[in-house]
Amino acid sequence: MLESGANTISFAGHVASSSQFKALYAEGMALVEETASYLDGAGRLASKSLPRMSSVLYAAESMRLTTRLMQVASWLLLQRAINNGEMTREQVVSEKKKVRLDSFNVDRNAPGWSDLPEAFRDLVDRSVRLQNRVSILDREIYRPSDVPAMEANNQNSVQAQLSLLKTAFSGQ
Repeated sequence: MLESGANTISFAGHVASSSQFKALYAEGMALVEETASYLDGAGRLASKSLPRMSSVLYAAESMRLTTRLMQVASWLLLQRAINNGEMTREQVVSEKKKVRLDSFNVDRNAPGWSDLPEAFRDLVDRSVRLQNRVSILDREIYRPSDVPAMEANNQNSVQAQLSLLKTAFSGQ
């Protein structure tokens, strides 16, 4: 960190082991379960009555949704392991290389999107929001130590940290 930022506190590191993380973890795992239940039940039934274009889109988006949630769940499990002392930070950083938090684009203007079941579209939207929140938290926690969290002028570091927290936990 830059000398002028030597007293900057990393709130992201503290948030990752806090009650907010536990809530994020619970939300993520609940969304995984809800999605699996939907795709195996009501979603499977609803997809059978879709027009051909929407049916193809549903299949593609289902794969993206499942992949997105598995990546988020993997990150949450790794973070929980480090929080519980089951893995070291170095082990998590090594394993984290296998986790992709970059988003698969969701084209809500794609032909057939509006024909998809509303419950399915809701799951997709919620999974994207969760992935974005986890991605922001990941960047803050695992930023290389040689990359400063703030600009050198550090004019309003408290406001910047509050903004990061607000961004990381928006939508809860």
